[in-house]
Amino acid sequence: MQLNQILNDFFQQVKATSLAEWLAVGFGILQVWFAKSNKPINYLFGISGIVISIYVLYFAKLYGEIALNMYYLLMSIYGWIYWQQNSNHQHIISTASRKDWIIVLLICIIGFTVFYFGLLHATDSDVPLWDALVSCTAWAGMWLLAKRKIENWILLNISNLMAIPLLYHKDLLLFAALTVFLFVMAFFGYFNWKRILKRELTYDTYSRSN
Repeated sequence: MQLNQILNDFFQQVKATSLAEWLAVGFGILQVWFAKSNKPINYLFGISGIVISIYVLYFAKLYGEIALNMYYLLMSIYGWIYWQQNSNHQHIISTASRKDWIIVLLICIIGFTVFYFGLLHATDSDVPLWDALVSCTAWAGMWLLAKRKIENWILLNISNLMAIPLLYHKDLLLFAALTVFLFVMAFFGYFNWKRILKRELTYDTYSRSN
């Protein structure tokens, strides 16, 4: 497909975009913006966007994405509570431990298996493999985000990269454009968190030496 046709399809999709899609995209942008800055309020925007996204994705028959967003909803509630409970140390960011990576691996394996066979046998999805891969990596990334592990941005971007063509395939061009934005913002999020982590480590080293 030529670039002109792609752009034309995109602008036609924008014109036909429902209010629900615009709201979901807007809340999604605000969520990742505040997450990049390590602000707990990101979860309030995230929860709002997730609920609206589930409604939109149902009509697109992206059942794996719906299940993924249900998980997002649970993890967002958990993350909001976890971050609020640690509000006195709200900038604490850490790297994933071996135990964390084992959990990530289990989330990916179990999530992929459940998603793939569930989509294959219980839905009319035409992209069960693709949808399952996007979903399981995003599940793992959201768990790391809730735990404030810097590697969450890596897992989420792997999911974003696979999700962009999937959403385009389903003619959800505005959601695809949002995912491109999230993909770019995740790089900023990673390096911003890395800077915060370096500052924390420097402060801890200084505190122990005094």
